[in-house]
Amino acid sequence: MPNRSGKPAISKEDITVVLPTLNEEKAIGKVIDELLSEGYTKILVVDGYSTDRTVEIARSKGVEVVYQKGKGKAGAIRTAIEIVETPYMLVMDADYTYDPKDIERLLRYPEYDEVIGLRKDRRNIPLLHRIGNKIISSVLSLLIGQRVSDPCSGMYLIKTESARKLEILSEGFDIEAEIVGEMLIHGKVTEVPISYRRREGEKKLRSWRDGMRILLTVFKVAWLYNPVFLLSAIGSILTVPGIVILFWQLYIRYMYGAERWSFGWAWLGLILLVIGLHAFTVATISLLLKRLERRVLHH
Repeated sequence: MPNRSGKPAISKEDITVVLPTLNEEKAIGKVIDELLSEGYTKILVVDGYSTDRTVEIARSKGVEVVYQKGKGKAGAIRTAIEIVETPYMLVMDADYTYDPKDIERLLRYPEYDEVIGLRKDRRNIPLLHRIGNKIISSVLSLLIGQRVSDPCSGMYLIKTESARKLEILSEGFDIEAEIVGEMLIHGKVTEVPISYRRREGEKKLRSWRDGMRILLTVFKVAWLYNPVFLLSAIGSILTVPGIVILFWQLYIRYMYGAERWSFGWAWLGLILLVIGLHAFTVATISLLLKRLERRVLHH
């Protein structure tokens, strides 16, 4: 049963803290020290073949260090899923941005398959990243049919059993959005507020490239698990050129007379409008059915 009294319902012994790393020598030691001081003894560093002292520092702290299989952050997460033996795994960026003191907040919700750390204090998130996260959040929430505010958070708790059922196709920073999308469809997801600090070391995220990759992953998840809604939503865009063409023809007829307007253009506009409205109706019905499906599965 969930525990809202403030005391974690999940024991610290039941989680493995996973730290994906790539050249994080400036922060990794501090992060591990903070985790140990908070009582988290099961720490797994999954390194992406760092060229600095990241691995050396991590091993000097007495924690388990492995090298990842595959590319990017997604490769690190897949590697961790194969290794972790505890019932839960807590993924946390190793760049000092996340405070281990906040982990206990996530441990109060054992009934969820994923508990996301919702970054409330966003002063340390670059403006472009904040805008991108808002767009990704809105698109993902619309396509999947359930609201999620911070799908790109780098701190989240997931059930190991649920994680092993994921079909991860990503390679980079879009892994978080893909995991959230799949968890929203197949499981239960919630968010709890956490703090967010200034990172230490060189940033890895490339705003435009990785932002577009994450957004494409959102559409990829929607295509895999709600294709009717996605295609219908795209089809509903036809209402825009349909309305523009019809108003254009009505303007010509009103200003220059019936002999100047085009019957063919008017029919084209009407057809586009009708198709777009039908697609919008199908998209709406698909979204309502998806929400109904979630309620049936989770109640």
